[in-house]
Amino acid sequence: MKPLEVLLAVLNCVALLLLLLPRTRMKRTTQFLPFAAVLTAVGQYLWEGARWQLVPAYVVAVALLSYSMFAMRRYDSAEHRAPPWVRTAFAAVGVGALIFAIVLPSAVPVFGFPPPTGPYAIGTVTYHMVDQARAEIFTANPSDHRELMVQVWYPASASATAKRAPYLQDGKIIAPLAKLLRMPGFVFTHLRLVATNAVSSAPVAVGAPNYPVLIFSPGRGGFRQHNTFQVEELVSHGYIVVAIDHPYAEAGMDFPDGRRVPLDPRMLNRRFIDSVIPYLAADVSFTLDQLSAINRADTHGILNRRLDLHHVGMFGVSLGGAVTAEACLRDARLSACLPIDVFMPADVVQHGLRHSTMWISRDAATMRREGWAESDILETHATMRSVFHGLKAPGYVVLIPDMFHQNFSDFPFFVASPLDRWLGLDGPINARRGHAIVNAFILAFLTAISET
Repeated sequence: MKPLEVLLAVLNCVALLLLLLPRTRMKRTTQFLPFAAVLTAVGQYLWEGARWQLVPAYVVAVALLSYSMFAMRRYDSAEHRAPPWVRTAFAAVGVGALIFAIVLPSAVPVFGFPPPTGPYAIGTVTYHMVDQARAEIFTANPSDHRELMVQVWYPASASATAKRAPYLQDGKIIAPLAKLLRMPGFVFTHLRLVATNAVSSAPVAVGAPNYPVLIFSPGRGGFRQHNTFQVEELVSHGYIVVAIDHPYAEAGMDFPDGRRVPLDPRMLNRRFIDSVIPYLAADVSFTLDQLSAINRADTHGILNRRLDLHHVGMFGVSLGGAVTAEACLRDARLSACLPIDVFMPADVVQHGLRHSTMWISRDAATMRREGWAESDILETHATMRSVFHGLKAPGYVVLIPDMFHQNFSDFPFFVASPLDRWLGLDGPINARRGHAIVNAFILAFLTAISET
């Protein structure tokens, strides 16, 4: 919790306690506390930013002030004291509301990302790309062309005091993701208040003339930033990570002109998903083309000649992992492939992969514990193993016990432990340990293939 949030909780607690103590004289200090709580609530709203989790705390502060001003205005006089049943009811409601007001912001926090372990700071910049050669298949207008939002994170020379880039500009954009997780649409709106370890448009680090590139593809109903825990760790170790927003396949995204693109409801249908995976993989090839142009003449003036496009890999989670495998099949420019917790597309199973590949997933018993259907478990493991056994390059299969599907993304940060496990959002593994394991395997894999 942020400083003013903590102060508001403390003032609410002390004010309620003093209002309920019997035969306590309402001295000026005591009378001032509820008023101070309301002023703190206003200050928190203005300076730290309002979030829905604090609504109960705001309500408690106003209720305490109202009770202090009206019901207790003659507290010094015993004959005018509020009746016992009023005090008892106020105490019961007040204590319950206060507990809720303290627990809720802690359960769904404005979290912070752990500092990356590598030697580099992190910069980030975003690009809007339009593929004039490709029609948009998700819309009915034949004149629409495929448009992408692409965010790049890179090793940077950044000041420790520089302002950190926000996780999301607008948390409302991922309301469809909340609904996929069976939560209210507003539940992630506070993510706009989360700061990352990256600095917008920071100068590129001078430690190397250029840096190898990794493309990232997010999951269905996700968003390009949802593996920031992984992206920041990789960048801190000297990689440039390029994350693609796939319009209509993700929770939502905004274009620079204000258009908001929602999740296409057809993306909930497996047959439709299978049909568009090659189209989404084409987003990767187009992005690689655009990265070549950026490397020659970056419109932001930051990444000129700093991308090592002779060493490009790709990773993705869930649907993004399937897109990763498909892109690695279709585009020879990708030299390393990292599909995470997903089945392999049919043509990848049929033709195999020629790149160094590492699959990261979990054992069947963990998937059953999470509630996956047997058919989905069988498909994930059978297709993964099939491509692995036919691999024409070095390959690895990593199965991490006790990892649920969401553990492979930032989602364990969204709801505090143990509430995340009670809701079935995360597996039994400690969330940060799970992230550390995934990052360690990926870095080891990338180091190994770079040395061969």
